[in-house]
Amino acid sequence: MRLVGPSGEQVGIVPLAKALELAQEYDLDLVEVAANARPPVCKLMDYGKFKYESAMKAREARKNQAHTVIKEMKLRPKIDPHDYDTKKGHVVRFLKQGDKVKITIMFRGREQSRPELGYRLLQRLASDVEDLGFVESNPKQDGRNMIMVLGPHKKKTEAMAEAREAQAARKAEAKANPGKSQNAAESDVEDENSVGEDIVDEVEAPAEASADA
Repeated sequence: MRLVGPSGEQVGIVPLAKALELAQEYDLDLVEVAANARPPVCKLMDYGKFKYESAMKAREARKNQAHTVIKEMKLRPKIDPHDYDTKKGHVVRFLKQGDKVKITIMFRGREQSRPELGYRLLQRLASDVEDLGFVESNPKQDGRNMIMVLGPHKKKTEAMAEAREAQAARKAEAKANPGKSQNAAESDVEDENSVGEDIVDEVEAPAEASADA
């Protein structure tokens, strides 16, 4: 077999008995790393440590993984100013988190004869959040509804990283100012909820997050 030393150095081609002797001498495991090679390649390593480090790397990769998600916000064509501001606030939060947002205008009764009302409302919303997102899918009629999709300027991974940095900064500030620790803790809970709650993966999740008008 071709043997690789504990630091990655090439020991050379050695018989199995010699490799086992070296493994015992270094108090390490003899692990086959390339069974299909000719001759097969083995390495001297601490296999328990190797498995632990591999598991940690996989965990970190899952932590930083960003799924493509779409949130949904539903509005009525004649929505009042207060409700509009509330809905816009949700859209702003979703876009800041790096999520796409599906905006649905729901027409009822005679409103169906005034599609321009929905179109103007969608244009207004897109204009109000243009610093955070862009129109990925232009408004289109879908039965009694009109739909538009907004995409975030910021990638999901960037939004997640910024949220973690902001949370770490608040924790450091709270530690330096114990009197503010309660407020900081509450703020962290809100941030964790805003980043993680109601996130909907259209493929994997059972239902989309939505807010009815």
